[in-house]
Amino acid sequence: MKDNLENRFKELENQFDIEEPRIGHFDRFEAKLAQKEDKSTIKWNPRTWKWLAVAASVLLLVGFWFGNYTANTSMQLAEISPEMEETQSFFMASIQKEIEKINVQRNETNAQIIDDAFAQLKILESKYDELTVELLDTSEDKRIIYAMIANFQQRIEVLEHLLEQLDEIKIINSELNAA
Repeated sequence: MKDNLENRFKELENQFDIEEPRIGHFDRFEAKLAQKEDKSTIKWNPRTWKWLAVAASVLLLVGFWFGNYTANTSMQLAEISPEMEETQSFFMASIQKEIEKINVQRNETNAQIIDDAFAQLKILESKYDELTVELLDTSEDKRIIYAMIANFQQRIEVLEHLLEQLDEIKIINSELNAA
């Protein structure tokens, strides 16, 4: 192999590119390198640091204010009574358990159905968030509490229906594979 390569070089000996770059090529190249070095080193003066510190402080204060402002704009079921806290915990645990079951079964054939069901869940969750705001405004109105519980039940029904559909898809796929 080495001999073949050496022979090939000997055959092409005077056919290689022997052109020289234009006059001043190396100077232009060095000038471009010097420009890149100048741009890569940014000089910070003390004034710049002061303005950045002030801007960061203002941004932090706005963030804390916004966090405190939005924290008090809704009321959860758990804040009403210990029984409601237990109810909310039960529903949230049930929903999470169903979601975990669904995520285990996710594959290419059922991904669209699962995504559609999760989109319905997001809609129900946004409605629940609206109810939490209303609950804070109406000071524990029973109708809103019942609506919140019904919302949890609807979410569980959506998940249970989705699990049934996934089981049906499994059965159909197994029958098709067996045939």
